[in-house]
Amino acid sequence: MEKRLLEQGKMLPIMEEFYSLQGEGRNTGKAAYFIRVGGCDVGCYWCDVKESWNAENHELVNVDQVIKNAQTVKAKAVVITGGEPALYNLTYLTSGLKRLGFETFLETSGSEIITGMWDWICVSPKKNSPPLASEIIKAYELKVIVSDESDFEWAEENAPKVRSDCFLYLQPEWSKVNVMMPKIIEYILEHPKWQISLQSHKYMHIP
Repeated sequence: MEKRLLEQGKMLPIMEEFYSLQGEGRNTGKAAYFIRVGGCDVGCYWCDVKESWNAENHELVNVDQVIKNAQTVKAKAVVITGGEPALYNLTYLTSGLKRLGFETFLETSGSEIITGMWDWICVSPKKNSPPLASEIIKAYELKVIVSDESDFEWAEENAPKVRSDCFLYLQPEWSKVNVMMPKIIEYILEHPKWQISLQSHKYMHIP
């Protein structure tokens, strides 16, 4: 029974739910209800939520209850993140949220087929599991994490794969922010199609 409900997207392995401000990218500063789904097949070494990787560590939760939880906050925006949320069928969750007037935002690596109804899709491509061509083209925002100088080349490799109106962001990996920030600033001054994204929630000490 649970397997069928998981396949239908009516149950999901939820790691956490919380109300906060979007800290990164184009929607920085926006109040939103965050839903973090457990399970990830990408496994970035610098990931700051490694506890999300193993879906079996997170209880399957009734999605109807998750939708009810989102209604308890004042914002009408929901961010679905992970882990890698695109591992799951998100149509049931997002259609339920949309019926209630919520904006829906997705954070994904683009390495899986995206399901659901979305107002905003942020693709953050990872070298060890590159985005699918069919999915990266759906991005409204391309956010490349920069942990060393080779990531600039990775960013340029992915930039032609998105739509012409997609926002392009370079974001320093948090543990190397002091080293990489000056390099990113210098790079953007030379390549102004890019903008910088900061993990502002960490500076603000909020989730």
